[in-house]
Amino acid sequence: MNKQASLFSNIKGDFSAGLVVFLIAVPLCLGIALASGAPLFAGMISGIIGGLVIGFLSGSQLSVSGPAAGLTAVVLTAITQMGAFDIFLLSVVIGGGIQLILGLIKAGTVANYFPSNVITGMLAAIGLIIILKQIPLAFGYDPATAGSVTFFQADGNTFFSSILAAVNHISIGATLITILSVLIILYWNRIPKLNIVPAPLVAVIVGVLLNLAFSGNGVLALGSAHLVSLPVPDSFSDFIGQFTLPRFSAISNKEVWITAITIAIVASVETLLNVEATDKLDPLKRYTSPNRELKAQGIGNMISGLIGGLPVTSVIVRSSANINAGAKTKLSSMIHGALLLVCAALIPMLLNKIPLATLAAVLLVTGYKLCKISIFKEMFKNGKYQWVPFVATVAAIVFTDLLIGIALGMAVSVLAILRGNMKSSYYFRKEKYNTGDSIRLELAQEVSFLNKASILLTLDHIPSNVTLIIDARKTAYIDFDVLQTIREFKDIKAPQKNINVVLTGFKEVYKIQNNADLSVEEQGRLTTSHTHTISTGNHRELLKQLQLN
Repeated sequence: MNKQASLFSNIKGDFSAGLVVFLIAVPLCLGIALASGAPLFAGMISGIIGGLVIGFLSGSQLSVSGPAAGLTAVVLTAITQMGAFDIFLLSVVIGGGIQLILGLIKAGTVANYFPSNVITGMLAAIGLIIILKQIPLAFGYDPATAGSVTFFQADGNTFFSSILAAVNHISIGATLITILSVLIILYWNRIPKLNIVPAPLVAVIVGVLLNLAFSGNGVLALGSAHLVSLPVPDSFSDFIGQFTLPRFSAISNKEVWITAITIAIVASVETLLNVEATDKLDPLKRYTSPNRELKAQGIGNMISGLIGGLPVTSVIVRSSANINAGAKTKLSSMIHGALLLVCAALIPMLLNKIPLATLAAVLLVTGYKLCKISIFKEMFKNGKYQWVPFVATVAAIVFTDLLIGIALGMAVSVLAILRGNMKSSYYFRKEKYNTGDSIRLELAQEVSFLNKASILLTLDHIPSNVTLIIDARKTAYIDFDVLQTIREFKDIKAPQKNINVVLTGFKEVYKIQNNADLSVEEQGRLTTSHTHTISTGNHRELLKQLQLN
């Protein structure tokens, strides 16, 4: 098939894939709205916009957009702090506008500037928060602080104390539905032939049937507070009345703008990463323009916010299901959005039979996929410069909030980079220096101002009566301050200690004169007894050895 296949070139396959994605999307749209503390209908709206609007505008043929688990913490915090859903909607509109501007100024590479360990930490923390928040609902307990996403809650409790309280208020019926739903979601796909039906949909159907079976039992029956509650319109005008407009009078509210910027950043990064992952899964290996995707997502979020929906991103779960179901064009995403619209408009009474325990089960599995143990193991395997910022990001987000967590994670990552950079200008090989020895200082490819302090300390500890060869042949860049330090050492400090400084390999742009272009033979003549090489590595080793003399 041509890589630029037309919209209707695979109608049969795309319709089938759209149906599969729709069946997966229904419980996720409702569940994410529940986890976000938003009206459940808002989750359906964002799914519809993600399919119909973004599906049409996006340059990706296979990516599917909708409400994302990665934004639940942002949404829940914002709605709680602002105190009104319509004020939050204004943030969604502004956030979408920021995304549109980012696309227009071709800032699609913005995701490349966020360290992967911080992004992974953010998603893992969100997964942990989702799990901690859904455990009480899984037991059929709805605490007064269910709308709070902070670890330390206003009533003095924490996530853990809410879970302990839930254990003391267990609903047997809700717990049974949760356990069975989790098992279905985890193991349904392993059953041959039956696995063509999406596991979340099977969990929803079983949850509804169990709730109906429990309805006559005083011990197992679920109250109406523990079922999905969507408005059931009596007419088309009633249906239109369910859509909520933003409160534009809150435009001067500082929290509105902070939330908008947060949504724009998190949604953009998550979308660009998911689109990149989707392109890698595409059998036709098509490329999606990140700038066009940002524009599509921005327009989608503006429309979603204007009519009462949650923020939207590209979602890898739906996108991968779309590909596996045989989709070839963006028509499948649009069909999934159209089916969500029909479902919300015509059969909300069926959705109202779904137990919240089933949605909690869907979210528990979703949360676990974001923070599964293998992710932590992989980060620890990658070394301390990866896992330290990762752990810092996870802990900060869970115990404070998303913005503080990301900021702290970025700060720790920068510190790790600085520490690594300070150790990367040279390396000392452990040997003792004797009078008359030749010492070689091989500068690394990049020597920035961050290396100035360590180089200065090293030069100050070079012993007297030696020849020091400073070799810059491998360098691509040397900071001005470092060059000035080398000049001062050669002209002022070295003569005082009878150190013969030989400069070689310095480029003309450095404006520092080489006093030797050393060949192998010339290097040999400079060495009176032993040559000790300092190359990329840790300056503390060198200082330790120099002090032995």
